[in-house]
Amino acid sequence: MQPPRLQPGDEIRVIAPSMSMAIVKGKQVELAKERLEQLGFRVTFGRHVDEHDLVFSTSVENRIEDLHEAFRDPAVKAIFTAIGGYNANQLLAHIDYELIRNNPKILIGYSDITALQLAIYRQTGLITYSGPHFSTFGMKYMADYTIQGMLTALTNDAPFELETPETWSDDKWYLEQEDRTYYPNEGPVIITEGRAEGRLIGGNLCTLNLLQGTEFMPSLKGAVLFIEDDNETHLMKFDRDLQSILHLPEAKELKAVLIGRFQKESDVTESALISLLKNKPELAGIPVLLNVSFGHTDPMATLPIGGQAEIAAQNGKAEIIIYGA
Repeated sequence: MQPPRLQPGDEIRVIAPSMSMAIVKGKQVELAKERLEQLGFRVTFGRHVDEHDLVFSTSVENRIEDLHEAFRDPAVKAIFTAIGGYNANQLLAHIDYELIRNNPKILIGYSDITALQLAIYRQTGLITYSGPHFSTFGMKYMADYTIQGMLTALTNDAPFELETPETWSDDKWYLEQEDRTYYPNEGPVIITEGRAEGRLIGGNLCTLNLLQGTEFMPSLKGAVLFIEDDNETHLMKFDRDLQSILHLPEAKELKAVLIGRFQKESDVTESALISLLKNKPELAGIPVLLNVSFGHTDPMATLPIGGQAEIAAQNGKAEIIIYGA
């Protein structure tokens, strides 16, 4: 089930189902709102978006209230998450999935929001979007790639190619925005060549693993698994987290695996990853791509969870085509 496309003049509701928006600097909130308004949208905020406790979140009840109100309000056409965090999975057993099923609309975010997105897709069939948070739009120097990728995914019905931006960065832009380091982007690294087509399922790997064995874990049958992790991971943790996914019975029916670029702080090097991935017999025979431009580095693509993807990785060239539904 694909939500209605976002159109000029539509209302975007910002909610904080994980960490509070209070941790985002006021100037970044102002800039994010201004940037989205310049794109032609109206921005409103959930009632509890700035509340926070000792772990910089707020109660399950208040976060659920904002989520349900955003889906219930007919004026709201898209829901942007304020930021990620650690505890979105606290909400899953308390969500009114029937309300969401009857009021389908865009939900976009990434990182810890993966838990919310996969649970909603599993319970309702609604396609959600792994892409920028509201706070991402508060970057002083925001890449056109991120903005255009979001617009293409949320406003357009036609298939689109996941192109490679010219450069990338993983600087802490929210701390220092005047002196950022950019690196040449050589595009995806092909670990295993091949062609495949399937449903996009994935997001943040360590968050996805929280759903194993629960009613909120989507099926991996026929899936193109896309995974990424942040600077809190390291090579051995990524290895065992990925292996845990590959042990699932349905993982035998994966069509392809896409891995987002790692932040430098994680110390997960390209050469180590190549060695690790080539040593997984479960991945033999399906296309596997590394350093795809989604996740915790900048700029980032927007991917529809539950949408379709075609992967062609042959003769050293990789092509990823995305279909909304």
